Amino acid sequence: MFNAAEWLVDRHVRDGRGDRVAVRCQGVTTTYAELQTELWRTQNLLAELGVEQGERVAMVVPDDATFPAIFLGAQRSGIVPVPLSTMLRGRALGEIVADSGARTLAISNAFVSAIPELLAAAPAVDQVIALGDINAIASAVGDRAAVHDWSSIDEVNEAPIADTTNDSIALWLYSSGTTGTPKGVMHLHGSVKATVDTYAMDVLGITENDRFLSVAKLFFAYGLGNSLTFPFAVGATAILNPDPPTPRAMLTLIEDEQPTLFFSSPGFCAALLDAKPDQGAFDSVRATVTAGESLPANVHERFSALTGTPVLDGIGSTELLHIFISNTMERQTSGSSGEMVPGYIAELRDDSDNPVVDPDTPGYLHVHGPSTAVGYWQKAEATANAFRDGWVRTGDVYTRSADDTWTFLGRNTDMIKAGGIWVSPAEVENVLIEHDSVLEAAVVGGRDEQGLEQTVAFVLPASGWAPDADELIQHCRDRMASFKRPRRVIIVDELPKTATGKIKRFELRQSLDN
Repeated sequence: MFNAAEWLVDRHVRDGRGDRVAVRCQGVTTTYAELQTELWRTQNLLAELGVEQGERVAMVVPDDATFPAIFLGAQRSGIVPVPLSTMLRGRALGEIVADSGARTLAISNAFVSAIPELLAAAPAVDQVIALGDINAIASAVGDRAAVHDWSSIDEVNEAPIADTTNDSIALWLYSSGTTGTPKGVMHLHGSVKATVDTYAMDVLGITENDRFLSVAKLFFAYGLGNSLTFPFAVGATAILNPDPPTPRAMLTLIEDEQPTLFFSSPGFCAALLDAKPDQGAFDSVRATVTAGESLPANVHERFSALTGTPVLDGIGSTELLHIFISNTMERQTSGSSGEMVPGYIAELRDDSDNPVVDPDTPGYLHVHGPSTAVGYWQKAEATANAFRDGWVRTGDVYTRSADDTWTFLGRNTDMIKAGGIWVSPAEVENVLIEHDSVLEAAVVGGRDEQGLEQTVAFVLPASGWAPDADELIQHCRDRMASFKRPRRVIIVDELPKTATGKIKRFELRQSLDN
């Protein structure tokens, strides 16, 4: 028998650590004993609503103390929480809820404007759990579904722990949608603990004295580990931020809450550098972790110099729940994803699915590990394509050096064939980032007037700069083989990104066709 929620919360209360701080959010403290009671509150309400073990509860909830209460409360009862991106609009949320088959929706009043379109796109939803302003949510729902106030239960009774095992479904996470259509990724109770036993313990060396702060939100795999699974596993503190992250607001939060571990995306690290923080802003932080996109070597080196502590770039995926290749506290190689996390194995394969054994030779990354999802919900063909004999076909193109350093080249759909030779978008982006005028860059393949593929760079300017396209092309020509340089440079005000911080290159490619 194993229940991830019991392991993450009840264990600490049972062992006399109930007074330890589980969550800090906007100056408010929640202990593990208090959080356990909130789990019971959720369980009592779900039982009253007749939600049964194995059913799904869709969540549109910000990063505040209600998120772990709903998420882990459902999980403790063997009900499957499905947290959704709080960055999506009503119809997009409703389409995912409909796909999940959930008939129960937990939603915060912060997203009340999304409710009408959400419910219109998800006709099976017949009950809504209101978090916050019950009147505002009830007004938005109207007579479309029954509305229940989560906070209204006056007497919270201890609730039973479901008879789950390591192999029971614990949660669904919808993929980030870099290819346009999110898929429901189904994970087990045992996978939650597996990410702790491998990456969190072996790479980060987490302890109960750590304080976790994540730019990435709880509704996707990276943020869920950073701000819930990892801190709760050791009785540490999660610092939650319900607001959209901005560099200045995050610097203020770091100053106020003094985290010891800071989790970011490469793009946000670049934005923090662009904000020119005060010396000593990261004095409490013993390590910074980045994931979501490849961290350019230049940004890696500058951010490490700023913090004076290790910056650990790595790669993870929704399908494997967290990071499986990472730089380590002892060894950081700028421009690389690092080395295999203990417990995971990987290999590169060619177009014929044969192993690539020569060092520094590109191949498609396949990973095997203890946190592998069981597949995609109702997507048999996609499941068969991505999950093969215990291996996950990640869709990433990598090289592996003779000393076992793994370097990201791009997604298999993002690689560019210019002049008949493969070009890595990541390599060109790394060179562009080295120019002082560039904050972020995204490189895609476009077509010239003859219909031939060429390299096109979209560039987001650094603060106070107006990049010159010709100068940037010459900058690349001076630093790489001529065929790799961008033929076009497009200056933009923003880059389209998924909730996980990944650049939506398919949208950039589509913009070239318009």
